[in-house]
Amino acid sequence: MIRRASKVLLAGFLFAGPIGAQNLPDDFSTGAAIPNHGPVAPQPSDAFNLVPGEAYRVLFDVAFGSKDEHALNRRLESVARFVNLHARAGIDPEDVRIEVVTHGGTTFDVLSRDAYRERFGVDHPNIDLLAALQAAGVTVYLCGQSASAQGVAPDELAPGVELAHSAMTVLVRRQSEGWVLLP
Repeated sequence: MIRRASKVLLAGFLFAGPIGAQNLPDDFSTGAAIPNHGPVAPQPSDAFNLVPGEAYRVLFDVAFGSKDEHALNRRLESVARFVNLHARAGIDPEDVRIEVVTHGGTTFDVLSRDAYRERFGVDHPNIDLLAALQAAGVTVYLCGQSASAQGVAPDELAPGVELAHSAMTVLVRRQSEGWVLLP
């Protein structure tokens, strides 16, 4: 079971803000789990960390992304950073289950490559990041209510993205099951 202190500390992680495209010092790099996304800086081995061997279940609530239209979603990039941060720090990826629920302003960020191009006439800026997250074991849901409101059909979703009844449903269910919410 996840301790309450873990919930508070994990929740504080996301408020530091996304770092994706900022000019970062040379010691930031991507990987170990997700190449090309989620840059992190190394920390001393005694830095406060997740507890090795303890199971964590983390749910990211992603309702917005970037100010620029047709840009990489910085909140999804933060999920990659979370994965890389802990993989690099020696936490076994099997000990950290991660899910993302997208809704509102991120509805179009989880479309397939073809559906995005058909709707907007430009390349999908998030499709490679979505695939990399899923390859790292991250489950991605789209709120069915947001999809319906925006006229997005289930067959327009990127491969592996799952349709949920609603984002609220995912949030309530997962939190009642003991998942840590990162808003």
